[in-house]
Amino acid sequence: MAKISPLMVIPPLVFGAFVMLAAVGMFRDDPESLPSAREGQPAPPVVLTEFPGKAGFSDETLRDGNVKLVNYWASWCAPCRVEHPNLEALAKGGIPIYGINYKDDLNKANAFLNELGDPYVAQGRDEKGRMALDWGVYGVPETYVIDGEGTILMRFAGPITQRVIADRLMPAIEEARK
Repeated sequence: MAKISPLMVIPPLVFGAFVMLAAVGMFRDDPESLPSAREGQPAPPVVLTEFPGKAGFSDETLRDGNVKLVNYWASWCAPCRVEHPNLEALAKGGIPIYGINYKDDLNKANAFLNELGDPYVAQGRDEKGRMALDWGVYGVPETYVIDGEGTILMRFAGPITQRVIADRLMPAIEEARK
């Protein structure tokens, strides 16, 4: 009888481990969501460059007792253009949105807002992306639901759609208002 080498057993075990990981990934509740280590924690410090002609905001603003959204965006970001009408609708519906213009040219950012409208009650610029690193931003657009004490309740990576508003944002906002 031929003796089986331990080295012959390793490839099937590695393959089996990959199959198990793939199966677990396929059956997650929300395969498009990215984990956020910041949910349930205070929002990191607000360290922004002024966006000329726009009201700014600070750490105190995020802890003013009101539920709000913080939205990272850029003029060069195609999904930001897609989500923009939905942000406009949320703002018209009374949801305060604070904008963070991410690694963008100021003239192009202004042109973007002049063309599509400005849904932000206040905003600033994260020219080098340092604040985004502290917040755990993967890329733009990203939107955070912040409660009145400045705690991040939810993070959504990707464009805000009607479905995201109905299924994710509004339930988180309503829960925060309780």
